[in-house]
Amino acid sequence: MSVVKLGLDFPTAWSRGRVVRTARSALHGAFMAPYMRYIATLEVRGREGLPTTSPVIFAANHTSHLDTPLLLSALPARVRHHTVVAAAMDSFFMSWMIAVRTVFAFNAIPIDRHRVNRRSAQIAQDLLEQGWNLLIYPEGGRTPTGELREFKGGAAYLAERTGAVVVPTYLHDAAWIRGPKYAKAPRFTTAPSRRRHHVIVAFGDPIRFGEGENLRRFGARIEGAVAQLGREVSGDPTYGVRPPSP
Repeated sequence: MSVVKLGLDFPTAWSRGRVVRTARSALHGAFMAPYMRYIATLEVRGREGLPTTSPVIFAANHTSHLDTPLLLSALPARVRHHTVVAAAMDSFFMSWMIAVRTVFAFNAIPIDRHRVNRRSAQIAQDLLEQGWNLLIYPEGGRTPTGELREFKGGAAYLAERTGAVVVPTYLHDAAWIRGPKYAKAPRFTTAPSRRRHHVIVAFGDPIRFGEGENLRRFGARIEGAVAQLGREVSGDPTYGVRPPSP
């Protein structure tokens, strides 16, 4: 009997088969989405503007391990059921038990968030080209400060390679729910653990890679769109604003 490989080699194709997709749909519809809407009193903005065709890349800020179930619960069922999640290889694919649970529950694929890796990029690109949507956190992990970190180039690269539209996505106040357990920034981990808190998931206008645009500029445009969405939703005019370079 062969040993199941971990890391980028962990098999995920089984999670996109009909039987597992049906089981996951039942899990989300009967438990996950209702529970997320209960603990977050979830408010969703901009859902009516979501593209009606695939593929779509959802590029979101990241403050908590609850971001993924919250965001998936905010999506229409038809979109959610055809979305894969880019999950950190070093956090979720180094243990067989954790990897199986993550892949089953979230239709996750492993991504190397610490360096440019052709294999992890190819996995995501292949699925986008097959018409799957992708949820990705361009910061590369949960923010350690609570502020928006500089985006890595994965979302821009994949959009340019596949022609997918990018939907800027912002989650507001998700890290206050069980912050000591699920967040990383000290202001959430040292605060009292809250079992309920109002959360807003906002979807911005879809954007595409422009003719004559380079990847760096497109990546900055994606980051700027998420930051602007965050400023509008949070009311904080400094959110995502970086000091000028010396």
